[in-house]
Amino acid sequence: MHAMIEQWLESAPRLTLAGVLDILVMALLIYQGILLIRGRRAAHILSGIAVVIVAYGASVFLGLMVLRSTIEALAPYTAFALIVMFQSEIRRFLARIGERKWVSFGSRLESREVGDEILLAVIHLASQKIGALIVVERDIGLRTFIESGVPLDARVTRDLLLSIFEPGGALHDGAVIVQGARLAAAACFLPLTMNPELSRKLGTRHRAAIGVTEEADCLAIVVSEERGTISIATTGELEMDVPLERLAERLGLPKASLGLGSTAPMAREARHL
Repeated sequence: MHAMIEQWLESAPRLTLAGVLDILVMALLIYQGILLIRGRRAAHILSGIAVVIVAYGASVFLGLMVLRSTIEALAPYTAFALIVMFQSEIRRFLARIGERKWVSFGSRLESREVGDEILLAVIHLASQKIGALIVVERDIGLRTFIESGVPLDARVTRDLLLSIFEPGGALHDGAVIVQGARLAAAACFLPLTMNPELSRKLGTRHRAAIGVTEEADCLAIVVSEERGTISIATTGELEMDVPLERLAERLGLPKASLGLGSTAPMAREARHL
């Protein structure tokens, strides 16, 4: 037995530096792929494909010729079917590979002042239970969605955001998109997520926030008009009932921005929330 183990070890391929690098790269790609399909419709499709593969193996082993012939006849069209079914997942996967950062928790804001203005506006909107959807662009451009709305190209200010989301206003519905230090557009149309795992209680704003973050690496902030709560969406994942400290962190702001324990305007807004 000992001799057999030694013989197997001697015949086994040697693990080189290139081999280790190859394994790590493949593991990273598989991990990113799992993150993209986790909890989405694609996961159920892959489960169905696995069942078909098992059925084909069983047909070969048990000699089920009709089942085997049927699966083999359909096999050449599988590649085209997979491209059609997984087109959104493939697009997100390639976009994620092209990002400068594969793991990003902050937002891409040109200055702290922009983050402060967004935070002030969100605090007021939440305290008044005014629905809102604010999208912050990062590395992947949102030009397609910007062109679907009303162009503004204005400086990001609290008052401007509040006037846009004023109930009954012409720009109330839809999302505003922040591009760098400018508010690029308002009343933008965003794609709704098709994730079947999400709660049916989520409204259109929350589904749109998830949908746009499935397409790009942006940060979406949602204010619920029913409960006045704040939610954050990134990479297709929704974080609900977010406290102000967490929102400030995701905007790349220090906790001092809330002015907690001081007489700053932001502190006064926060006390009403």
